[in-house]
Amino acid sequence: MTAPPSTYVISLTPFAADGSLDEAALRAHLRRLAAAGIGVYLGGSGSGEGYALDPSEARRVLEIGVEELRGRVPIRAMGVEPRSAREMVAYGRVAAEVGVDALQVYSLDVGHGNRPRPDELRGYLADVLDGVTLPVVLSSHFSVGYALPVDLVAELVREHDAIIGVHCSHDDLTVLAALLDAVGDRVEVHVGGPMHALSCLALGGTGFLSSEGNLAPMLCVEIIDAYARRDFAAGQAAYARLMRLHAGFRRLGGIAAVKCALELLGLPGGTVRRPRLPLDAEGRTSVAALLEALDMHAGSGNL
Repeated sequence: MTAPPSTYVISLTPFAADGSLDEAALRAHLRRLAAAGIGVYLGGSGSGEGYALDPSEARRVLEIGVEELRGRVPIRAMGVEPRSAREMVAYGRVAAEVGVDALQVYSLDVGHGNRPRPDELRGYLADVLDGVTLPVVLSSHFSVGYALPVDLVAELVREHDAIIGVHCSHDDLTVLAALLDAVGDRVEVHVGGPMHALSCLALGGTGFLSSEGNLAPMLCVEIIDAYARRDFAAGQAAYARLMRLHAGFRRLGGIAAVKCALELLGLPGGTVRRPRLPLDAEGRTSVAALLEALDMHAGSGNL
């Protein structure tokens, strides 16, 4: 299997000023993503502020995603890092009931800085794979403090046809190269974030995920399209703009900066939910300056 190159946005979750889930803004935001042709992950713990959602809200986000995106772009559930297989399976069952296309299975986070042993990881992933009915994308993410052992990933891919992909979110490119050598001919391999997008494609991977796609989905898609048509000059230019946007958002407050940028441009996105806080006046001025520097404004073609 050699999957065509692709990119996904880890969708934000809009909240109203009173902290409630802003369903109208979510629908408008998802329609904008669909129009750009970018795949969508819902309910993630980073951009999606999934940790701030209660179970009914987490389900509602998926329901709205299916209503707005089905038949237009791929829709996948992401969720948050689980403490147990039971938690991951419960979310997977909700995702299956709602009707998303696939489920990301996060690496196990047992808390307090502890790392599960390889046999414990195998048991966790086996329990999850036995307990869910959707196609699965495994996640190896630096946030839990370890990488999934490559030999374990290869073994699971051989044993479970339900696994359709792997997300590799690590600064160490040798982890990505090893994963691609082990399973890249059988499943999708995306990197988390745009930092290693071009490296992933050059090594034979499928593409990348991003938060920046919430603001600039067309820019993310242009990187993939330019690579597919071998227009490397256009791809380089789009990638340079995306990485400067990524660096600016990281410096200015992450998802709070993304939502501020959307507001400044008159686009749907809502505000953040506690414990996150919206940007202050100085932060908003800095976000405005970033948008101006990158020529990102309504009708610019860069969004």
